[in-house]
Amino acid sequence: MAVVRIPEERRSIEDPGEVRDFLASRGIEYERTDSTVVPDGASAEEVLAAYRTKIEELNARGGYVTADVIDVFPTTPNLDAMLNKFNSEHWHDEDEVRFIVEGRGLFHIRPNEGPVFAIEVEKGDLIRVPKGTHHWFDLCVDRRIRAIRLFQVKSGWTPHYTMSGVEKN
Repeated sequence: MAVVRIPEERRSIEDPGEVRDFLASRGIEYERTDSTVVPDGASAEEVLAAYRTKIEELNARGGYVTADVIDVFPTTPNLDAMLNKFNSEHWHDEDEVRFIVEGRGLFHIRPNEGPVFAIEVEKGDLIRVPKGTHHWFDLCVDRRIRAIRLFQVKSGWTPHYTMSGVEKN
């Protein structure tokens, strides 16, 4: 279950209904979904096949046309360089949809109004950050995440960096 942390307010939200309501009030869709067990070492194709029904449901609901799997371990080559693409504040021309299959991560959101907050997601969490939302992403201390990513255009993920430096605070 996701946890929302609002550092400026020294507050955490852990109750599932409160998490969902807090995020919904900020335009972010969140749901817990069945986490089909995928064997260790399963290929990206096997992961996508295991979640085919959920992916098709999301495609119909959000107009997504392609999906892939990102699979990150602490030993992933050039991990820090890869993370530098994610952990600088940016926004996208399309929704950022992530279904967490394994591991954990932190989406930091800087809303137009109100304080920055972080959403810690884990296996079974599905999140949709709307296009245009300023955010950045970090791994948790275990540096492990496997997620299905959905895209509305085949070119996929294109960040527009804000260069605000807010993520360094």
